[in-house]
Amino acid sequence: MPQAVPRLTAPARRRPVRRGVVGAVVTALAAALLVFTPAEEANAAPALLSQGKPVTASSQEHYGTPATAAVDGDAGTRWSSAASDPQWIRVDLGAPASLSKVELHWEAAYAKAYRIETSQNGSDWSTAYSTTTGSGGTESVDVSGTARYVRVLGTARATQYGYSLWEFKVFGTTGEDPGPVIPGGGDLGPNVHVFDPSTPGIQAKLDQVFKEQESAQFGSGRHAFLFKPGTYSNLNAQIGFYTQILGLGLRPGDTTINGDVTVDAGWFNGNATQNFWRGAENLTLNPVNGTNRWAVSQAASFRRMHVKGGLNLAPDGYGWASGGYIADSKIDGQIGNYSQQQWYTRDSAIGGWSNSVWNQVFSGVEGAPATSFPEPRYTTLATTPISREKPFLYLDGNEYKVFAPAKRTNARGTTWGSGTPQGESIPLSKFYVVKPGATAATINAALAQGLHLLFTPGVYHVDRTIEINRADTIVLGLGLATIIPDNGVTAMRVADVDGVRLAGFLIDAGPVNSPTLLEIGPQNASADHAANPTTVQDVYIRIGGAGAGKATTSMVVNSHDTIIDHTWVWRADHGEGVGWETNRADYGVRVNGDDVLATGLFVEHFNKYDVEWYGERGRTIFYQNEKAYDAPNQAAIQNGATKGYAAYRVDDSVDAHEAWGLGSYCNYNVDPGIRQDHGFKTPVKPGVKFHSLLVVSLGGMGHYHHVINDTGASTEPGGTSTVPSTVVSFP
Repeated sequence: MPQAVPRLTAPARRRPVRRGVVGAVVTALAAALLVFTPAEEANAAPALLSQGKPVTASSQEHYGTPATAAVDGDAGTRWSSAASDPQWIRVDLGAPASLSKVELHWEAAYAKAYRIETSQNGSDWSTAYSTTTGSGGTESVDVSGTARYVRVLGTARATQYGYSLWEFKVFGTTGEDPGPVIPGGGDLGPNVHVFDPSTPGIQAKLDQVFKEQESAQFGSGRHAFLFKPGTYSNLNAQIGFYTQILGLGLRPGDTTINGDVTVDAGWFNGNATQNFWRGAENLTLNPVNGTNRWAVSQAASFRRMHVKGGLNLAPDGYGWASGGYIADSKIDGQIGNYSQQQWYTRDSAIGGWSNSVWNQVFSGVEGAPATSFPEPRYTTLATTPISREKPFLYLDGNEYKVFAPAKRTNARGTTWGSGTPQGESIPLSKFYVVKPGATAATINAALAQGLHLLFTPGVYHVDRTIEINRADTIVLGLGLATIIPDNGVTAMRVADVDGVRLAGFLIDAGPVNSPTLLEIGPQNASADHAANPTTVQDVYIRIGGAGAGKATTSMVVNSHDTIIDHTWVWRADHGEGVGWETNRADYGVRVNGDDVLATGLFVEHFNKYDVEWYGERGRTIFYQNEKAYDAPNQAAIQNGATKGYAAYRVDDSVDAHEAWGLGSYCNYNVDPGIRQDHGFKTPVKPGVKFHSLLVVSLGGMGHYHHVINDTGASTEPGGTSTVPSTVVSFP
């Protein structure tokens, strides 16, 4: 967090769409039935286990041939892969099963050589069957053994096209007791506090939790305040660490507080640069003195809010503050930016804005100031290219539901100003309500059963990866629910499927190094998700601070068309377990997918690159970065012949990329003599464009020679003044 004083391999590119080989050949192909040596017969009658189960694949030819089509029971839909070897399709049966048979119903583009492999954990594979003389049509292969995962691995194609399966069927038995059915819905646990206008002692409860959470920066307390529709008067909800306040109406106007939702910095002597991990959503406020105070820094979202007055983003006394995020909100009066060093506002309506400090960015905001970078430092886009608001919990009568707003293109203004909000309502009965003590095994079983996830406030240790394999799955956290991976596992992994929504939780690295913490899509993901992208919203990642943690790469985005909408990916610079090697984390965010959009990207303090971009046509609107404070010397960050690792690097292979409003700051407080050659690194090509960039030396603790590549003035002449060096556009 800025202060005024010291404080994988790139994927293959998308290929042209191939028209499917005509379905008229199916009848002829079906006659080619191969039966192999029978395996030992199971005791119980085998059943079809794979239909409708979570399925992933190494690639997808185009949007009409997803992996799910191979297990949907429809002989007229198919999965097809990219035209290269090898390729695979994998089904998760949800639990270990005794296998008896696999049926492959090939389209004309079949496998000449392939293996059928099985696994208990989705990582370690054994070969159950192998052939180099596959003949296509319908192949029925008897297999044996117990496994949860089954995949077909094609190693040689019979045609010039990819592999194509009408159906991939796995038969077997799961035993007489398949285990208990995990119920959906239920109560929201002990750390969710639900109020209605008649609830006694609301202010006392707000004050009690705030007293616990005001300075508990790395504590284990997690809380959510839920206000049922209605009007509440004479309240001042002070919001501390790991606390979320939200209204339970479908629109902000359904829940009105005549009072304030306040964040200030008294706990830190008037300095708001560590006011992290909190949020306010879906409320209307009538501030007592006409202006609500929301003095926050990273990982603090202000969403779907209506303030009938002004909004002050600085702490009392106008101490330092370090950046936040507003989306889908209406502020009737002026937003007083004051000492806020950087801020991003998206798809909102405001009555005005004051002061610019270093980097203020707006997209799709009615009433935003015009672009005037570098002075004042405003960068404004009339619309946001693609956006889809964060899912939220609400009450429909007496029934809890989750509303999933619809996607918008070229959005401007709020989603709720007039008319019926567009989107889908999903009853809580279709969610596994995750409570403290839940295991990864139970969470994955709920997902395999077809449930969404609602994490209630708490800290969750997982000893295996949470696998999101079903399209349109929602994973929603309340009260900054926190997931800690044990034993070096990846905390969460999303398959290359449509429309997954991750929102409202924190991933905190464990003491054993994880290769990754969050993966969106498998390596070499190829499916087109433009119509229904995966979204990552208010999902934060932390390495160190609450204790020693390590991860090689924090977030990897392999799926095309993903939207990263407000994240803070942070290698801790203070707290417990902090040191150059103690909380080692080389890379922050790596984007391999094409057409990925980041709106509100905060990534800080990584040992090497903070952001690396390999995918084509990527776009970033607002980026905030600090280089690692604790680099011990120049040699520790030497990158070949280059001094330092760029805060944001676009790979030389990329032909098209665009970004607006990017800032990188250095505060090398261990060795102020460290120099960075540049803050940003990019290929110089017609399709690669940057707008409104700056670098800042905080108090002269280290310096940048240039802003981007070899362009932009050095910060050294500014000495300790913290005056940014800027570049309006590049190239």
